Amino acid sequence: MALPLLPGNRFSRNVGKEKFHKSQHWGFCNNVRMLVSEDKPGIGGELLFGQKIKPKYNVFPEEMGNDLPSWVAFDKQVLSFDAYLEDEVPDKRQENYRIRRYKIYFYLEDDTIQVNEPALKNSGLPRGTSIRRHRISLPPPDKDQFYTVYHFNVGIDVVFYGRTFKIYDCDTFTKNFLKKIGVKVNPPRQCPEDPYLKLRRETLDCVEPLRPYESFDTRKQFLNYDRKVLRFFCLWDDSGSMFGDRRELTLLYFLSDDTIEIRETLPHNSGRDPVTVFLQRRKLPKYGPPGVYQPGQLADQTVLNMYGGYSVNRVYRYLLDKYKPEKLEQEFYKDSDLSIGTTINVWGRKVLLCDCDKFTKTYYKTKYGIENFTSISCKAPSPPKIERKFPPYTGFGSEEDSLRSCIGLMPTPHQRDLKKFMEKDSYGDISNRLRFFAKLITKKRAEMDRLFIISYFFSDDTISVFEPIERNSGFTGGMFLKRSRVKKPGQEVFKSELSEYIKAEELYIGAKVNVNGYLFLLLNADEYTLKYMEKNSDKFPFSNIELALQKVKEEESKSRELKQVFAAADCMHTKMVDYNIFRDIMMTLTVGRLTDQELITIARHYQVPEDPCPDILMAEVHEQLKKNGFENFERLIATCVYQDREKKKVLPSKDIRRLCKSARLPLDDDLLASLLSRFEDSEKQINYESFFCALNWRVNPMPELEAVSPNKERCEEEWLGMPSPIPAKCINYLKLLKDVFGLEEE
Repeated sequence: MALPLLPGNRFSRNVGKEKFHKSQHWGFCNNVRMLVSEDKPGIGGELLFGQKIKPKYNVFPEEMGNDLPSWVAFDKQVLSFDAYLEDEVPDKRQENYRIRRYKIYFYLEDDTIQVNEPALKNSGLPRGTSIRRHRISLPPPDKDQFYTVYHFNVGIDVVFYGRTFKIYDCDTFTKNFLKKIGVKVNPPRQCPEDPYLKLRRETLDCVEPLRPYESFDTRKQFLNYDRKVLRFFCLWDDSGSMFGDRRELTLLYFLSDDTIEIRETLPHNSGRDPVTVFLQRRKLPKYGPPGVYQPGQLADQTVLNMYGGYSVNRVYRYLLDKYKPEKLEQEFYKDSDLSIGTTINVWGRKVLLCDCDKFTKTYYKTKYGIENFTSISCKAPSPPKIERKFPPYTGFGSEEDSLRSCIGLMPTPHQRDLKKFMEKDSYGDISNRLRFFAKLITKKRAEMDRLFIISYFFSDDTISVFEPIERNSGFTGGMFLKRSRVKKPGQEVFKSELSEYIKAEELYIGAKVNVNGYLFLLLNADEYTLKYMEKNSDKFPFSNIELALQKVKEEESKSRELKQVFAAADCMHTKMVDYNIFRDIMMTLTVGRLTDQELITIARHYQVPEDPCPDILMAEVHEQLKKNGFENFERLIATCVYQDREKKKVLPSKDIRRLCKSARLPLDDDLLASLLSRFEDSEKQINYESFFCALNWRVNPMPELEAVSPNKERCEEEWLGMPSPIPAKCINYLKLLKDVFGLEEE
């Protein structure tokens, strides 16, 4: 345990107590805290009590200031000495000792030493760092001191842990540094040769072959391009030969050794043996197949035997023939010979390179600067389609049924499009049918006023025509045309092709439709039809508001005149006009360029919203209460006030229902449940005052429901209510002028 730092302690060096509280007074060496000597600065590099730092070595002032520590002045400066060590080998006959060479590094910044042994080929000894970097103490009897730079010189011996290292040379920086600090550097010595290495070198010289050796080193190419393969998609067209066809191949070019492998891409059910390797990996000659040669007839090099004379110790020598007469000059395919569109010779087979992968394109773009990689189709051209001619329609049955008898030997019935029927069939409020109000175009005066309802069904593209019943008209009315597909007029009856039928895109307001010889003019449509056509404006261009406004915008020269005409028609300055006036003005402006469908689309877009329709549920409730003469609403409210103990003016929905049942409110269960669900809040509570005040038919009367006409009931299956003669009641013309011509209100 260390003694406390008190005045008078033998470590205090007779200094005051206040000096021991300075951080610079202690230093660390090998993780042990110890007092700082007088010739060393404290932590942080600050001087202690006026002391001065003496330079460690006598170097020039410009290289090291008198006030800089050694670890700053000599940072990254190392002295290098070449030394050797005589290592005894007692148990070996070939050698008695071994010479091992070392590198001794002396670090000037902290006087540390490191000893490394350079690697020697096939030495069998561990090499590398022999002594790690640290301060080394002197041999006995000076074990308390460490090696400094003054202990090193050329031609002397140093002892590190009992091993004597003989320094025989040093580098130029070490010589210059030792001269600067005043050390006389001895001349370099000669390092003795290792006897075993000398014996081994002589042995290797004796076993060296007499024949000349020519190296073929391909390791660089292998190391640079190992596992890098170019891939081409090829075609071998063998359809010209008997039983030949087009074969799709994949060519792999290995960059490591310039070899080529070809694999065949076998389609399903090709009938060929499942052997995918078309050509094994090898170098591919350009002009193959070559001729047939005897074994040993071809060689890469020719060796000439040199005569050594008749002496007893004659020596046989050999020499390579530089002309190489036995070597066959044969060219092989390289990467520069391969490109898309090139035909290569694969042992007599012409293979066309059609395409390559991404890596191959990058390789050729980087190495050869090729930018064009237009691929060639490997697929065979499709055979010409033979037009199949069918006999003309005979007139018996439908055209589809007659065509089925010509397609197969056993006629099968025509299959309807079940998927289209399931998707486009009517369900719920979606009818998936277009209904138009039309009149018959005829010269007969008695039939000019006949009105019809034309329905188009999306599920099977059929059309039905219905005539509403009108009393004292002279016509029976009812179904005019049963639901069926209607052919377009002007087609030949007996022909091989199928007939064309009327499509939904040909139906719009203002169009003339020929239905089996009867010409109809479409006057109006119901609300569902107009909404459907506006929603699918890509199929019904006359319901596209943008196209319709574009036609109006083309008359921009008449914008001021148009505004004056609308202002004159709007006598009350209500900023809106009636539909009939709006139609006459717009038709006069565009001179018939707008169709009736486009005009209706514009009118519906800029129509003024009407008053909301009366509440049908409350009207039906009031009608039931009025028929039964129920008026005890004040009594019901008083009962609810009595039950409302907390005076919140709300009661649970189940309590209101029970109260209505006990008071015998003349409403059925479904109607009462719908009424309660309308008034209850998120917590299923009802404000009883507002609820019973709404039921009071005397205080808050509702308009009566209109009775359904008997004529409408008779044609309910074909038409749910007759269409209104006008699609919109009032149109805001100022908004139209602002959107189309940019005219503001004056």
